[in-house]
Amino acid sequence: MRTLGPGNLTSTRMRIEILCTGDEILTGKTVNTNYGYIATRLGEVGLTVHWGTTVGDDRGSLLAAFRQAAARADAVIVNGGLGPTVDDLSQEVAAEATGVQLVLNEDWLQRIEGYYKRRNRVMPATNRKQAMLPAGAEIIDNPIGTACGFAVTLGSARFFFTPGVPREMHRMLDEQVIPRLRALGGIQGVTRLKRFHSFGIGESRADELLNGVEGLAPGGGVKLGFQSHYPQLETKLAARGTDPADLERRLAPVEAEVRRRLGNFVVAEDEQTIESVILAALRACSGSLSTAEMFTSGAIAARIAPVAGAETLFRRGVVARDLRALCEAAGVATGAAEGVSPDTASEVAGALRDKSGSSHALAVLVDLDDGADRIDFGGTICIGIASREATVSRQSRMLGGREWVRLGATELGLDALRRRLLGLPVDERIDFEKR
Repeated sequence: MRTLGPGNLTSTRMRIEILCTGDEILTGKTVNTNYGYIATRLGEVGLTVHWGTTVGDDRGSLLAAFRQAAARADAVIVNGGLGPTVDDLSQEVAAEATGVQLVLNEDWLQRIEGYYKRRNRVMPATNRKQAMLPAGAEIIDNPIGTACGFAVTLGSARFFFTPGVPREMHRMLDEQVIPRLRALGGIQGVTRLKRFHSFGIGESRADELLNGVEGLAPGGGVKLGFQSHYPQLETKLAARGTDPADLERRLAPVEAEVRRRLGNFVVAEDEQTIESVILAALRACSGSLSTAEMFTSGAIAARIAPVAGAETLFRRGVVARDLRALCEAAGVATGAAEGVSPDTASEVAGALRDKSGSSHALAVLVDLDDGADRIDFGGTICIGIASREATVSRQSRMLGGREWVRLGATELGLDALRRRLLGLPVDERIDFEKR
């Protein structure tokens, strides 16, 4: 597997440690996704992570971990422990480690009080703790939460304290911590991460298709990497230039070639998702959508409905555990006896479109194999898409177990709808199908 190595973009020798706190992380009750996000983002901008440490909510253990990190690292990102409860110890232990007192930051206290006031709530007294910071600490702003980030120096290492809430940490890391780290490491120039999200093409095939694409960047400075998370594949271009114009000059030809070689398998780019692309296409044609799902547990509707703007475009979602119930809910008088087939999927989609008054209807039907313990267990997926113009269908066969089939059926349905809305071939074969 090809990945974006930490040293791909810079020769900096700055040593970074990520130190995550919390009993729930240490015991495994909570999966530590924050570490993965931090390490990945640092690698993407050319910063090297040398150590990763997890510590529980214990004062002695935290103090020892801080001192150990200070002795070996140039910069330490501490994640977690900034909350208002008694087991949130990061501020207190940071003050003890640096030999200073905790002092009340009046400005941040006012920020917290304002946060609650805007929500017509009274600030609990315990939240005052979040405005207690080590004397002399540099504040790192948190525009969307009450946990105040801060930075202190311990020994020769600069410590950056970030909240454990993922969305707060993400913004603080990207907007404030990474720029400080790049300045600390003397990293010059600008960087950008270009991302392509694809479905239907495996990592090895994508790697083969994109062989040599990095060499198209004038003067180099662009690295290719992949991150596979079935059913999608993320293709990354990490680029660096002396300034924005130079970066664009290097990245543009590589970006265009990746788009050309991966073709219709690219479902979205950068911050887009396949759901947002579908909704944008519906909006462009003044359309609307209804869905009928069997075996997917309503995953398609659950992914589309929460997206901003979906409330005006998503008309109805029908979910049933068997074909007969789905047909009845969609308004199909007959069809259940015929079993799962492309024709039945088309019939369900057409009936649902008429019944809901939407411009488009998507039906995803799944017929699972008998014997879930079989090595070749899988299912047949039939998709029907009805629109004002016509009804199209698609059949696929996938192996790999119940969850693999469920995820594949969900993504295949969304991708078929995307393709139909964008005028692309709906029946293009994908790598996950049994040939």
